[in-house]
Amino acid sequence: MSDLTPFPIAARWPAQHPDRIQLYSFPTPNGVKVSIALEELDLPYEAHAINIGKNESWTPEFLALNPNGKIPAIIDPNGPGGKPLALFESGAILLYLAEKTGRLIPADRARHYETIQWVFFQMASVGPMFGQLGFFHKFAGREISDKRPLERYRDESRRLLGVLDKRLEGRKWIMDDDYTIADISMLGWVRNLIGFYDAGDLVGFKSFENVGAWLERGLARPAVQAGLNIPARS
Repeated sequence: MSDLTPFPIAARWPAQHPDRIQLYSFPTPNGVKVSIALEELDLPYEAHAINIGKNESWTPEFLALNPNGKIPAIIDPNGPGGKPLALFESGAILLYLAEKTGRLIPADRARHYETIQWVFFQMASVGPMFGQLGFFHKFAGREISDKRPLERYRDESRRLLGVLDKRLEGRKWIMDDDYTIADISMLGWVRNLIGFYDAGDLVGFKSFENVGAWLERGLARPAVQAGLNIPARS
């Protein structure tokens, strides 16, 4: 049986199946990326809800696994060389899972790196910009009388949607016919932008028809529908 005792998080959130990948997450756009990937890959895993509303990601046990204090994080008891591997940062986890299985990323080396490029595009641009837009449009930032920050993130979000829309012109997925971790990295963010953040009209989402069609295709996938609610909110 796999030994998770070296990881403090396993004491606070005990594993019922320590031989499976342990996922510590919450159903946010960053969290569901890994849930969706695990569902798509049909990898055995166990999900633990880290309630960010209760600041559980800032507990010593979680910080011992992820010093950045953000979800998600994983422990793979059967990592490289058969040794446990702990990882944080959703993009790194997506890349690891894809390379571990040889799926959700092209084998061709040029297309392999092109896929990673689009994952980085999400991590460096789409996620931070959409998140800030949500803060200034839906959350406490909306009370700020100076609307320049909101306008800045609105305009940048529109630009990023335009980049993605152009990429998807004539393509089913970001990597043509290959559904990859690049798509998984962005589906939750675009869904949140027009759903949870209710910013569709603000950014003129209907004008980005390629993105809209891509989002519908992505949300129709059973693994995506399942992953969007894993771990379940308590």
